[in-house]
Amino acid sequence: MDRKKELKQLFKETKVEAGIYQIKNQLNHKVFIASTRNLKTLKGKQFELSMGTSTNTELQEEWNQYGKEAFTFEVLEVLKPKETGYFDVKRELQKLEGAWLEKVKPYGDRGYNKEKAD
Repeated sequence: MDRKKELKQLFKETKVEAGIYQIKNQLNHKVFIASTRNLKTLKGKQFELSMGTSTNTELQEEWNQYGKEAFTFEVLEVLKPKETGYFDVKRELQKLEGAWLEKVKPYGDRGYNKEKAD
């Protein structure tokens, strides 16, 4: 099997995990909490910040100010799919993210998230 086919097969077999992650500023301890359907995309978030294209302007400004060394990326929780029955990943991720936002409250001086209006 040639290398390209091997890589394609490996990609297909790689388990995709959804979950909640945080980006933490180690200097002022502010955090950004979000969910993703694929935790492997965290490198993409880091790349986005490095390129200056993050849509979270406050996080982007502090990334630019303090540099990537000041930030850590951490998986807080992996979404565990139900064994049987219907499982809506998007809906379950939203609920899980809401629980983490409620727990950590990463708003204002504590973080980069914006409180959603009811």
